[in-house]
Amino acid sequence: MAVQQTAREVIERWLAAFNARDVEGEISAFNFPHVRLANGRFETIADPDVLRGRSERSTANLAAEGWHHTTLDAFEVVQSGPDKVHCTLTYTRRRADGEAYDTFDSLWIVTEQAGHWGVQFRSSYLSARGNG
Repeated sequence: MAVQQTAREVIERWLAAFNARDVEGEISAFNFPHVRLANGRFETIADPDVLRGRSERSTANLAAEGWHHTTLDAFEVVQSGPDKVHCTLTYTRRRADGEAYDTFDSLWIVTEQAGHWGVQFRSSYLSARGNG
């Protein structure tokens, strides 16, 4: 049970950093290489510098869609072992007034590497708009 709670804490730490647009906080919640599957494409983020380089573009894309913050609406551990936890999540993107405009499901894998717990894999069912 402890690893399951750790996984949730890592995801919540990432979400707080994401909402604050704190790229260093996001990086601290990841393990690298980090793999993402979205819109039918695998993307490997080799190291923190790649994520830093994408931060401005990501912030601009979110602003263009009217994003203010994201909420975690559902969290469930579906498998876990001593150094890896598979979690299903439901996220909602919201405007400044709290209005929901995009909800999607994801599978995230949180791993332990050399004593550090972080998200290592994300797979999302994004909306038809293809954002994410």
